[in-house]
Amino acid sequence: MSDAAISPAASGPRLPNLGRLAGLVHAAIGMSLLYLVWWIGGRLVAASPDMFAFADFAPGPALSALWNMVQSGEAWAMTWPSLYRVGAGLLAAIVIGVPLGIAIGRVAVLRQITNVPFQFLRMISPLSWMPIAVMAYDTWDGAIIFLITVAAVWPVVFATAAGVRRIDPAWLKVARNLGAKPFHLLTTVILPAIAVDILTGIRLALGVAWIVLVPAEYLGVTSGLGYAINDARDTLDYARLAATVVIIGVIGFGLDFLCQQAVQRLNWVRTDTP
Repeated sequence: MSDAAISPAASGPRLPNLGRLAGLVHAAIGMSLLYLVWWIGGRLVAASPDMFAFADFAPGPALSALWNMVQSGEAWAMTWPSLYRVGAGLLAAIVIGVPLGIAIGRVAVLRQITNVPFQFLRMISPLSWMPIAVMAYDTWDGAIIFLITVAAVWPVVFATAAGVRRIDPAWLKVARNLGAKPFHLLTTVILPAIAVDILTGIRLALGVAWIVLVPAEYLGVTSGLGYAINDARDTLDYARLAATVVIIGVIGFGLDFLCQQAVQRLNWVRTDTP
């Protein structure tokens, strides 16, 4: 038997495929169990004399309403304003959080001065700023984007600062010895070294922003996923309400998956065993 027939290279490429297939199988099992719990819950609600009015929360009516919303374009119409608000708030959080995180990570005195105030502000619920947002902004969109920014900025700041502090000082010393100016040091050493940390912070910030979005859209807007939930509740259209919840979950999962893929693609630390 030749060495090529038994070499690891011949059998190695199959392992990632098997791992990916196992992951898909496990995900399918998990979603099937979740659907089963949902179905059982719907049956129990329908059989309860006190809760039968909420029977449309069950999978059958909810998925039927979801299909109608997708076909009619209503699903996209309610999703686009929410995506815009989350995107604008997240962009503002990145623009503020990344430079601030780099400064905190690089300057010890600044880190010590800001530590307690930032930790204090981080622990305040973003929705607590709602009255201030309403007074400060002329439009509901502006107020919602402000609330999302307040919620999303802290994961970006702290993840960026932590990444900067983990940079090997030898890298910076070598770059300076080679004549790197501060701008080149930032663009060729610091930002590439902390790219994964920044993306991890953005991923966490996106999760927080997506959670804050729905209650923030209760403010008074007439569009978005939060408004759709509020409207379905007021009209007692529980099938549409449940369908909107499914839409929120699907989009949130998709956005998180994209962030996860970006983190894995930029991660230069390989954990795969040979």
